[in-house]
Amino acid sequence: MKIWTLAAALSVASMAALGGCSKTPGGETGPETPAAAVTSAEAPRVAEAAYATRAYFGDTHVHTGWSADAGMDGAITTPEDAFRFARGDLVKSNSGQDAQLRRPLDWMVITDHSDGMGTINEIRAGNPEMISDPFLKHMYEVMKSGNEEESGKVVRELINLQSNGKLPKQVLDPRWMVSAWAKTIEIADKYNEPGKFTALIGYEWTVNAGGGDNLHRNIIYRDAADKAKAMLPLTTFETQDPEKLWEWMAKYEATTSGKVLAIPHNGNLSNGRMYEETTFTGGPMTKAYAEARSNWEPLMEVTQIKGQSEGHPSLSPNDEFASWDLWDRSNLNGVPKQPGMIRAEYWREGLKSGLRLEAALGANPFKYGANGATDTHTGLSTADDDNFWGKFKTVEPGPDRWKRDVTKPYLGWEQAAAGYTGVWATTNTREAIWDAMKRRETFATTGPRMTVRFFGGYAFGDDDLSDLVKAGYGKGVPMGGDLGESPDGKAPSFLIAAVKDPEGANLDRVQVIKGWLGADGKTQERVYDVKWAGERKPGADGRLPPVGNTVDLKTATYSNSIGAPELTARWTDPDFDPKAKAVYYVRVMEIPTPRWTAYDVVRFKAAMPAKVTMIHQERAFSSPIWFDPAGSNVATAVTIPGPAQPSAAPKP
Repeated sequence: MKIWTLAAALSVASMAALGGCSKTPGGETGPETPAAAVTSAEAPRVAEAAYATRAYFGDTHVHTGWSADAGMDGAITTPEDAFRFARGDLVKSNSGQDAQLRRPLDWMVITDHSDGMGTINEIRAGNPEMISDPFLKHMYEVMKSGNEEESGKVVRELINLQSNGKLPKQVLDPRWMVSAWAKTIEIADKYNEPGKFTALIGYEWTVNAGGGDNLHRNIIYRDAADKAKAMLPLTTFETQDPEKLWEWMAKYEATTSGKVLAIPHNGNLSNGRMYEETTFTGGPMTKAYAEARSNWEPLMEVTQIKGQSEGHPSLSPNDEFASWDLWDRSNLNGVPKQPGMIRAEYWREGLKSGLRLEAALGANPFKYGANGATDTHTGLSTADDDNFWGKFKTVEPGPDRWKRDVTKPYLGWEQAAAGYTGVWATTNTREAIWDAMKRRETFATTGPRMTVRFFGGYAFGDDDLSDLVKAGYGKGVPMGGDLGESPDGKAPSFLIAAVKDPEGANLDRVQVIKGWLGADGKTQERVYDVKWAGERKPGADGRLPPVGNTVDLKTATYSNSIGAPELTARWTDPDFDPKAKAVYYVRVMEIPTPRWTAYDVVRFKAAMPAKVTMIHQERAFSSPIWFDPAGSNVATAVTIPGPAQPSAAPKP
């Protein structure tokens, strides 16, 4: 039995990075053979498996001190620091503390903001052109003073000015971006080591529509710097319309023969706009719009530091696990929510709405797989509660970070130590990682490196659990796939396997969450307990009793004396309607463990009020499998695609 101790948590900085990996269901163990660092487009060839046999964990959303808001808050980490940290090196945090991951990541994307890219370093250096503006001069003076309280105020004002289109003209000048972008992509190439560590190129397109409605997208490249340098990143100074972003992406692909995709995030802070059923400008959705959105945006970020966007208790009142990591009081700029907004902010509701819109339009605009990321603005991608470095420099580890402002009205303790994405890829290279994202063969976790397999089909038997991966790919479709019309109205079966993080907590249960479109045109949902640890039995109300709780808050420890290390099942939908569009995804729940706030109480002797959450249940979400009775005849075996051809530009 493994029991986490606070002493182990406190010695993170002195521990050597570990490169081992867990056994995945039907997969391989051990790290891949390292390759030499690559500094050009000529990457060494790395052997690929016939199909995805291993989950690779990484972060699609990392900001360094080169992002204007991060730098203003005091972050001084560079993209080099961020990549070094992600691969397991010991680095200095922005507050001067030693920081190190206990286990390196397999891959990472640096997504510094395109808006104002390159300007924060000029302001910090006191460039006369910059500080001729009163606000930018104030930024410069506050950065020189080191006053953290004032820095936080200026960051919030910076977000307010950007949200309302009132930034100084110096920040809007694209010439500052040229050298910053060139350096960013060169650094990514420097740290990209095919087969060992993948450094993907990316940036964030930061739309804060209408005064702070969060419609941000992270743009992820499949390519090296030789292609990425061909076009500067798009900024919101040019457009806030996602359709214009997709046109920019199409132009990039046509110009370079490269590939890009976009991942939206923080629907929970969009004040009802992430899943609005119109275009950005208020026009009606069309089939062309739905097809373009589905093509360019295969994934949705469902968990990160600024709360979760997976589901909400007001939308899923029968889901006992729906109330977690809620940031549901305002948009990014503190504008309060109004009644009805929440319905268009969450992934689960969006998946259901997508079925209805597909029936009307002939295409699904909300066909999103699962993505987890941190959105750290420290350059330190940490999603472990016992090694959590916070959103900004001003909330890096310290005795009072829990009560500091993060993004008003949210305080430090409301930050979530989340999350990461697991991708089922054929090898650890840019191409293979990106391709897995594009085909939605991904799962999101709140931080633990548990693995999740999910296959759907019409020919699975119980004996297929013995070689789940071979059967899953050979007889069905993996997460992210589509099931066509069922033969003779037969209900689909699903092969599911979840394995605990080898250094983390046991599993409580595996659930399938189903959404469907009824004959009346209304969407519905249901949560099914599929497999669970122990001898528990559902009660008269159909609910499974809790797994128990071993957390000791006096020491911030827990015990794996409850729960299970692995849960596998073949599950058949008992309520299947062969005429109803449906979407299925898997949720895996860990046993209760200490939250990062509990570790801080013990570490810093911090006194926090009773409202601060101390215990939680970490979780993972698979990308969905969709059922469409109007689709292809039956589920077919999956062929892992090779290099994709450039996509056509979206129709106007």
